Amino acid sequence: MAIPSFVDRVTVHVTAGRGGNGCASVHREKFKPLGGPDGGNGGDGGSVILRVDPDTTTLVDYHRSSHRTATNGAQGKGDHQAGSNGADVVLPVPDGTVISTPEGEVLADLVGPGAEFVAAQGGKGGLGNAALASNSRKAPGFALLGEDGEERTLVLELKVVADVGLVGFPSAGKSSLVASISRARPKIADYPFTTLIPNLGVVVAGDITFTVADVPGLIEGASEGRGLGHDFLRHVERCAALVHVIDCATYEPGRDPLSDLDTIEAELRAHGGLQDRPRLVALNKIDVPDAREIAEMVQAELEERGLRVFPISTASHEGLEALKFAMAEIVGQRRAEADKPDTTRIVIRPQVQGGPEFKVKKLPDDGGWLVQGEKPERWVKQTDFANAEATGYLADRLNRLGVEKELLELGAVEGDAVVIGDGPNAIVFDFAPEVQAGAEILARRGEDHRLEEPRPAAQRRRQKDTEYHAHRSGELVTDRSEYGQGWVEDEVDLSPAEAKRAAEKAEKLARKEARGLEAQKELDQNG
Repeated sequence: MAIPSFVDRVTVHVTAGRGGNGCASVHREKFKPLGGPDGGNGGDGGSVILRVDPDTTTLVDYHRSSHRTATNGAQGKGDHQAGSNGADVVLPVPDGTVISTPEGEVLADLVGPGAEFVAAQGGKGGLGNAALASNSRKAPGFALLGEDGEERTLVLELKVVADVGLVGFPSAGKSSLVASISRARPKIADYPFTTLIPNLGVVVAGDITFTVADVPGLIEGASEGRGLGHDFLRHVERCAALVHVIDCATYEPGRDPLSDLDTIEAELRAHGGLQDRPRLVALNKIDVPDAREIAEMVQAELEERGLRVFPISTASHEGLEALKFAMAEIVGQRRAEADKPDTTRIVIRPQVQGGPEFKVKKLPDDGGWLVQGEKPERWVKQTDFANAEATGYLADRLNRLGVEKELLELGAVEGDAVVIGDGPNAIVFDFAPEVQAGAEILARRGEDHRLEEPRPAAQRRRQKDTEYHAHRSGELVTDRSEYGQGWVEDEVDLSPAEAKRAAEKAEKLARKEARGLEAQKELDQNG
């Protein structure tokens, strides 16, 4: 099956990049075994952005390739090295592209060069343990995971941005009219549905330059899906004025200019939203003698309806100048009435939802409690549950947010199931409120005291120094041992060399004492 060159409606699947994970690292160098956390943050994932490009006139690229994915952010590294951000993917779209959900909710209407819409936001990178350090948590042994990027299915629909739209039955001469008043060269033939795509032409009338769109032929029932008109009625929605091109030389039975006009107007009303657009009527093909007579017969009746009528011939160019200047007059009035356009580039991003940060509700049949909210659900996704300290940090965050307090007020008791999030990514916890035991204040969950408490060897050295200075000052009297220091051997931290010398000295003293005992024993025997 051949792929068409013009596509004005496509469905695309966009996936933003995932944020990189943060790094849990501790700085190490000589004489500094615990030099402090130095894990860097993960990089943000790339976003998928739709941007109006004046050089793009069709959505055919997304008909061929409907899946677009941005790159992921890199993971953080030690020594405070942050991961690189993922690259954004910018998708060019034609001017006048409407972005909506598959359910029909309009998300953005991109008009004007450079207008942007962030179709899928990249995931945030996870924080490294250096960024998580605080006065109460000086050496975090964990980092946060990167967030997943958004994944969405969008419908892109092109509505041609033109000042004047030409409507009428097939073979009424719309394409010939565009070719006659502009430099556009659409395909023209004498059979119905020659035009399969909207044709645009640029027209100059005096000081006004405007665009004219030839909308493919409408027939009765087009608004209900008959013929090609149903697919292209959207292209007249942005037009400032409509021109009915009526074939006065048709040989089809049962057709005449008045009935053709009424039929097309009925389809426009059924489509909706076009009642306020000014109308002009072009009675075409008056170069044919019978057609000129028919045009003269119906012109008065059409003018009685309040319509401006222009008998024209695209073959002989008769009446085209008057029609061009009439179209330019309407376009000029509409531009004068419209607000001055803002020249700044428009960037449309998803709206931030207001209201409470979370809500808690009781699940039926003692199913526990459900916690929903942007923050709790995002924090759960950032947590590495294989790390007990990271799980404790999540508990602290939820407690500070007020989740625990809310659960207690609603009647939750210890051991109840608490579900955070909805769908396949939901996490289930057993409710365990933070408690205090007696006069001892328990440490905060996830806290690490490794850098706060001195090592046991340092504590012993500090104690011996205190005893030594007390002995020197006479405040403390102790028995001096064979080492002459007043300390017990197993309470002293010795280096390997010191320990070896002490062992040799003790062995020498033991041998001396043994010789003395033997000599004393011999004297006793001889005496």
